[in-house]
Amino acid sequence: MTFLDMLGAAERQNQSLLCVGLDPDPAKFPAGLKGDASKIYDFCAAIVEATADTVIAFKPQIAYFAAHRAEDQLEKLMRHMKAVAPQVPVILDAKRGDIGSTAEQYAIEAFERYGADAVTLSPFMGFDSVQPYLKYPGKGAFLLCRTSNPGGDDLQNQRLASVDGQPRLYEHVAGLAQGPWNLNGQLGLVVGATYPAEIERVRELAPTLPLLIPGVGAQGGDAVATIRAGYRTRGGATTGPVIVNSSRAVLYASGGADFAAAARAEALRTREVLNAAKA
Repeated sequence: MTFLDMLGAAERQNQSLLCVGLDPDPAKFPAGLKGDASKIYDFCAAIVEATADTVIAFKPQIAYFAAHRAEDQLEKLMRHMKAVAPQVPVILDAKRGDIGSTAEQYAIEAFERYGADAVTLSPFMGFDSVQPYLKYPGKGAFLLCRTSNPGGDDLQNQRLASVDGQPRLYEHVAGLAQGPWNLNGQLGLVVGATYPAEIERVRELAPTLPLLIPGVGAQGGDAVATIRAGYRTRGGATTGPVIVNSSRAVLYASGGADFAAAARAEALRTREVLNAAKA
């Protein structure tokens, strides 16, 4: 199955648009694990097992593993996710953005070493920073488009005087991803939940691309506004997929021994909020 096939199947099977972000910070771990970087796998595996039937995707953030020399734990976690939740695609949040042989190595890292189904990328260096990832049939690549951080305005919201219609940079990225860059239907876009008007604009420019939307939960994004701005259906079938990410609100729902059960409860609650917004 391609990444898009997996995404659609997970949405239907789990009745979910929620993505759980795996951003393990040992300083925030519950009692018994707190401060112990050797327990990153144990913590994340428990979260995965508790939420596997509630999500459309999982999104491990590579920096949280690499910072603690826990890449081996990430490899183990990726294998575990495939074993316990084979129906759930895994998006490696790496935000890579280089060219040539370096980009090829990053693609090997994402898709061969870690076995991810999709990866996040920065398109700032142009199409040749994206193309190496598209050589992997069926894999997905999400381009940063309109991110949820305030500093995103510094570049993403600026107009391009040399492009017809003088679009804002994020609009130009959306158009490229929907059109000439999307050679094999593998691209998606990252759009922050803190800007629902921009989500709607991106959806206009990229009507069929999957949108990875961080910022719901601890970052304060409005889940209902997010779904209404980005999710599209026709005849009961999804035509404009969305993947709404929540990390800290799920991971750290409890600081006690019941952390996995609390994570499941928060995931179920968020899933229901998102599903209600589809109506």
